[in-house]
Amino acid sequence: MKIRMISRSGIYPSYETEGAAGMDIRAYMTAPVTLQPGERALIPTGLFMEIEPGFEVQLRARSGLAVRHGICLANGIGTIDSDYRGEVKVALINLGQEPFTVHSGDRIAQMVAAAYVKAEIVHADALTDTGRGSGGFGSTGTE
Repeated sequence: MKIRMISRSGIYPSYETEGAAGMDIRAYMTAPVTLQPGERALIPTGLFMEIEPGFEVQLRARSGLAVRHGICLANGIGTIDSDYRGEVKVALINLGQEPFTVHSGDRIAQMVAAAYVKAEIVHADALTDTGRGSGGFGSTGTE
């Protein structure tokens, strides 16, 4: 994956441990941004990517920020498609009870490169029956 960076920090996404699946990415801003409880903001990273066809990059919350401060991704998991060439920005939301300030250089999310398969849609008038059938949430047990 090719990465172009405009951030003056010079800190590229990085795996922080040997077994890490995700690379930490950092904020790149001219001024800090304070998120009030319930507030969302699109945080720039200064990163631009060229992702190989057949792959995506998933943006995910950092568990420490989520547990300690309630800082999560507003869209749950973000997807960067292989044909996107704009700046990577992270939609953060403060689900905590206190204001939280993001500074340039802060680790704000993690990214995971993932292969995907495009599904072929087949129009059907009926589907194969299963033991579960149309059972929805909670239909496979009580816990």
